[in-house]
Amino acid sequence: MIEKGQISKNLFEHAFEKGKRRTVSDVRIGLGYIGIALDDGRLGLAAVMKQDFSASCTALPKAGTLSGQSASNLLKFIVESKNPLEKGLGLATANAIVCPGYSDFEDDAIDVMNLTKNDNVAMVGFFGPLVGKIKATGATLSIIERNPNRPGIIDSERQSEILSDATVAIVTATSILNDTVESILEKLTGARYVTILGPSTPLCPEVFRDTPVHHLGGSVSLDNKKILQVISEGGGTPAMRPFLRFINLFF
Repeated sequence: MIEKGQISKNLFEHAFEKGKRRTVSDVRIGLGYIGIALDDGRLGLAAVMKQDFSASCTALPKAGTLSGQSASNLLKFIVESKNPLEKGLGLATANAIVCPGYSDFEDDAIDVMNLTKNDNVAMVGFFGPLVGKIKATGATLSIIERNPNRPGIIDSERQSEILSDATVAIVTATSILNDTVESILEKLTGARYVTILGPSTPLCPEVFRDTPVHHLGGSVSLDNKKILQVISEGGGTPAMRPFLRFINLFF
C-alpha cells in the first residue's frame, strides 16, 4: 500500500540534505506556474493549483522573505503545508534541487510507450497535445479530470474502473500537489507502463521506489531568465516550451 503523501515525503527526504547547501536566488509565482531558481543555476517548476484556492489561502504571509533562504526551508512546505501555493513552492524547490544534467533521454514520451490498438490508456489530467498522438495509435483513451471545466471523466467510481482496466497510464505530476498520486498508483493493478508527466515532475527515480512508476517525463530549463519572465507574465507551458528541454528518465 502506498500511503497518502508518501511521494512528497520521499521527495523531501531525498532532497533535504542537498537543499541545506543551496540558497534560493529567485522566486516567481505566476498564474500558471511557480518557478524556483537556486544559487547553482538550477531551476524547478510546479503548477499553480488554482482550483484548490480558497479566499483565505491565496496570499503568502512570508512573501518578500523567500529569496535568500536555504532551499531546505522552502522544501519543507511540500510536507508541512496545506496551502496550495506553499505546497507548490515546496515541489518547485525540490525539482530545482534534484534537477539532473542535460545528458538524459529526450525521446518523445508517447513514442517510447509503443502503444497499440490493444492498449487502454488512462490519462490522469488533460494533456491536450497528446490526445491526437494516442488516438492515432489505435489505443483506447480515457481521460480523468478533477477540474469540471476541462475534458475528462469526473465520476469517482468510473475513474476507479478506468485505472484498474488501464494497460498504460499517463499521470500528471500535479497529482503530487493535491496528494492524489498515491491513490491513483494503487489502482493501476494491471498497467504495463506508468509514467508521471509534465513540467512539475520530479526527475528523481528514487522518489518513486516501490510504486508502479518506471518513467518520468519532465523538463529542464535552458534559459532561466526567460522561464522566470514567462511565469511572471502569467504564461504557461506553451510559452515556456522554447526555453525548456523535455527529457525522459526510465528505471
